[in-house]
Amino acid sequence: MSVDAARPAPVMHAWRHPAPKGAAGRCIGARSDLPVDRRKAKRLAHRIRAIARREGLPRAVATSPLARCRDVGRWLRRFGFQHFVDARLVELDFGRWDGRRWEAIDAAEIEAWSADLAGHAPGGGETVRALLARVQAVRAQAPAVLLVTHGGWLSAAVWQGLGEAPGPTASAWPKAPGYGRRVVL
Repeated sequence: MSVDAARPAPVMHAWRHPAPKGAAGRCIGARSDLPVDRRKAKRLAHRIRAIARREGLPRAVATSPLARCRDVGRWLRRFGFQHFVDARLVELDFGRWDGRRWEAIDAAEIEAWSADLAGHAPGGGETVRALLARVQAVRAQAPAVLLVTHGGWLSAAVWQGLGEAPGPTASAWPKAPGYGRRVVL
């Protein structure tokens, strides 16, 4: 066994963005660039800064390009962090579902997605399999930065950490962490 193979996987610290304005009851994905209250973005940035200081974490953050994540990164930049935007951190693309109220989406379409969570593209958008590939690409690169991303992205990362096979099912898919919560990967 090589030394590299014995080395433990790097730990990544990721936070879910604050609650966006206007999201209640709606399917919100990669195409919905909803704002967050600036006080909530600043509050999460303060929390991340305090944890980074206390735990000796990097003073660099990568965020999704969507405002609900990017705004936290901007606050962290004001606090002396490096801020990078990484499109791979964006939420699942729900296609034509994005921004619609959940009750307005045809139940048969939701059933089709639930029946084939990994391979069905909800609303003609992105498959969970494609989301998992994006997550894996970030994790394989193991950036020495903190992450601010989305609930679906974090659920995919948690799924990968479980080492489940052959693919995710709707019943076994991890619940998204709460807004502003940290996930250690």
